[in-house]
Amino acid sequence: MPTIEQLRADTPACAQKIHLNNAGASLQPAPVLAAIHAHLELESQMGGYEAADAMAGEVAGFYKSVARLLHAESRNIAFASSATDAYAKALSAIPWRTGNVILTTENDYSSNQIAFLSLKKHLGVRLIRARDLSGGGVDVDDFERLLRQHHPVLAAVTHVPTNSGLVQPVEAIGKICREQGIWYLVDACQSAGQMDLNMERIGCDFLSATMRKYMRGPRGAGFLFASDRVLEAGLELLLPDMRSADWTAADVYQTAPTARRFEFWEMPIALLLGSKAAVDYAQEVGLDFAENRIRHLAGFARQLLSELPGVRVLDQGTHLCGIVTAHADHWESKTLMEKLQTANINCRISSRVAAQIDFSRKGVEWALRVSPHYYNTEEEIQRLVEVLRK
Repeated sequence: MPTIEQLRADTPACAQKIHLNNAGASLQPAPVLAAIHAHLELESQMGGYEAADAMAGEVAGFYKSVARLLHAESRNIAFASSATDAYAKALSAIPWRTGNVILTTENDYSSNQIAFLSLKKHLGVRLIRARDLSGGGVDVDDFERLLRQHHPVLAAVTHVPTNSGLVQPVEAIGKICREQGIWYLVDACQSAGQMDLNMERIGCDFLSATMRKYMRGPRGAGFLFASDRVLEAGLELLLPDMRSADWTAADVYQTAPTARRFEFWEMPIALLLGSKAAVDYAQEVGLDFAENRIRHLAGFARQLLSELPGVRVLDQGTHLCGIVTAHADHWESKTLMEKLQTANINCRISSRVAAQIDFSRKGVEWALRVSPHYYNTEEEIQRLVEVLRK
């Protein structure tokens, strides 16, 4: 198990900045930066195609590394430019018909909800949301009731919402979806890298994630998991290209047999290799260590924030993770961010457009989002709270 000192030594910016915006974009460790820089240098010396050919073994290693991360197989992994890119590709693979139902929750990512509403607008798809429990988090019994009543084509759950520390019960929902044969899509954008994701236990057909958040990888990179059930059913991109498929005759194409049917030809190889380095680094650190450390720091932040006069911690749910949200009526968002930036502290404001249902229920227009990673310290949390106290 690495020491906090070692982790911070791998993250040089820790010496100048208190970075508590890991739910936005984490600080990349040295091996990730080295992998990206090395390939860009190689491209400058050899040419892009030639550099990709020279690194073919390492490129193939990306799929193996992500597969190990997810307790899956390489054939089930596709590279994506972002979690939203991966999510949209999964949605595009489903042969929607007018009247088809999507069953989701009240704590979903805003981009996902917009995509659902677009399907509703253009294709006549129906959108149904299971209610939340009074203490936060989706009511699994209500989810199952709606699933049995409406027979949705797709069940979609965001594992960790961007606007809250809530952790949704994706494994319990996965069991229900498997029993009913419903396509199941999980957004792991905020959970990948801060907790173990086991595809066998979750039981999803698709899982999308980004590299820039708790995975500590580069921006412009992510991945999509597609189950064997997806591959065997022949689900594919609505508009594949010569990476997703082979043009085998004048009027015929053959879809790629693996999850790489969800990729396009043009890929940023430097970012892919940086992503591989990030996945390998996460596994060397250990997902159990990461989850426990992040939960500890987030819990410490909730405790100190709740002790500040007039401050309300907004996170609800049986299980909470590394995202901490708080609001105070005497705070003004722009001034608050300016004060934190002056103190060399990175946090983020989550606005109502990211959480229309959740923030309406909590009676706020915005919240301060604090998201520590394992390389942060208790002293950094205390410094944040000192600045907020003033």
